[in-house]
Parts: sequence; C-alpha cells; structure tokens
Amino acid sequence: MDTDQWDRCMDDAPNALIYARSWYLDKVCDRWDALVIGDYRYVMPLTFRRKLGISYLYQPLFCQQLGIFPTPTKEISQQFIQEVARLFPFAEINLNAMQLPVESIGAYEERENLMLSLQNRYELIAGNYSKHANRKLKKARKQQLNLVRSISAEEYIRFKKKNLQVRLSERELQKLRNILAFSLTRSLGQIYGVYSSDNQLCAAAFFIRDKHRVTYLNAANSAEGKKYQAMYFLIDRFIQENAGKDFLLDFEGSQIPGVVRLYKGFGATPEKYHHYRFNRLPWWLKWFKK
Repeated sequence: MDTDQWDRCMDDAPNALIYARSWYLDKVCDRWDALVIGDYRYVMPLTFRRKLGISYLYQPLFCQQLGIFPTPTKEISQQFIQEVARLFPFAEINLNAMQLPVESIGAYEERENLMLSLQNRYELIAGNYSKHANRKLKKARKQQLNLVRSISAEEYIRFKKKNLQVRLSERELQKLRNILAFSLTRSLGQIYGVYSSDNQLCAAAFFIRDKHRVTYLNAANSAEGKKYQAMYFLIDRFIQENAGKDFLLDFEGSQIPGVVRLYKGFGATPEKYHHYRFNRLPWWLKWFKK
C-alpha cells in the first residue's frame, strides 16, 4: 500500500472524508486493506476482521462512512461491489453519501447524516434555529457557563469515561485517544469544553477537520451539563466562531431521537448514505457474527 498515493487520491476526491485518510484508518482498525483501480484512480478501504478463520468486513467505531473514493460511476461501483462479494462471505459496511446503491447480492439500508453549512453569517444561521433550540439556549445563557476552546485530550478522556452513555471498552477508548493525539498535534482537531459557574467541566466535544468538512466526531455531557443545556451552548458558540467560513459542519446523524432533535434544532439538513450488508456464509455459520 502506497499511503502517499492513497492520500493524494483523497486530496483530489470531491467526496473525501476524514475516515478514509490512511492515518485515520491506521488508528481505528487493527488492520485494513484496499481495492485499487489503476494508479490509485479509485480506491476502497477494506476494514476486515477474522473469526473462526473467516475474513469479514465491518464498520469500525468512530468511522461513520467509507466506500469508494473519488465519487464512482455506476460501472465503477458495480466493479468494486462485485469484487467485495467475491473476496468476503460476509459484510456490514457503510458506503459514503456519493456512492449510490448498485445491483448486487445483499441489501442496502438508507441512513441519515445531518449537515449544516457555516458559509452564512451567524445571524442568518441562528435565524433558522428551532423554537426548541432557542428555548434551550435561553436557559443555558442564564447559567454563567464558560467555554474553553482547547481542553486537553487527557481531560476529555477522563470526562468521557466518567459520563459514558454507551459502554466503551478500554481498547475502544484507546482508539479514541489515538485519534485525539494525532489530530491535535497536527492542528486537525480541537476539543471544546464547557465549565459550570463553579468551574466543573459539564460538556465537551471533539471537532475534527478535513478540507472544508468539520466533523463533530465525539462528545460527552454530565448530568449537570444536561441540566444546564451545556451542549446547546457549546454547539452554538462553535457556530458563532466559525460562521462565514467555507465550512460544512457534519453532525454524523444519530439513531437517538433526542440527539437528532439537538442537531436539527441548529438547522442541520439530512444527507443520505447507505448501509450495505450481505451474508453468504453456509447455513451452519449464519450466526457467527451475532
């Protein structure tokens, strides 16, 4: 694998995502390979594991979408998907928003990402906030909250561990640490923290940038932060500071209705992408991924 050529392909790809950068794949995958057409004209990362001697494709944590880069034609998509099905008996992966489904084995499921352009000035963006979001912000602004733009990775991880809503193993937390360490030292990411009036961290979020796309990659909220609507406060301040820039804020979407309401409250609009799954395992192994 020539990672320099790989990353040049990403530099030129209109559908490039931080998740498909070689360094990022190295951080979130124990191992990965790729399908490549020509001299890195089209590429598709293959994030795979082995179980019972069988290799299968999976979607890594902290990695919402992958698929083919740059934006493929229908013929290129067909070629890649057929090769994936030939190489692997089982797959559960997310394709990027610019890769449309093609005829193949398996099934596609439409999923929703949420995006917000920051090109307009703040007053225009804030004018599209929902009534619900404005009520939450009104409450938050009465709490004497304080925003810090660059809290340390160590403080963030400690706060995250203390306020986990979804269980993460130590191994999974280490992958997050690795992403934070690499991106912060190269000025690709920033961790915003909100402190209460008694100087307690009550909400934090990690933003990571790739070209014009800024991804709200990870966040944590304490019980106090929820009470004070600190995450509404944090996101609004991020929008204020970056409004008028050629940035696209990628919230990554969610399956949780309350989180979707949070993102949509800031005027975020849907972007569709597809989850792709197939299972060609023999009947007596159909259960092996459960």
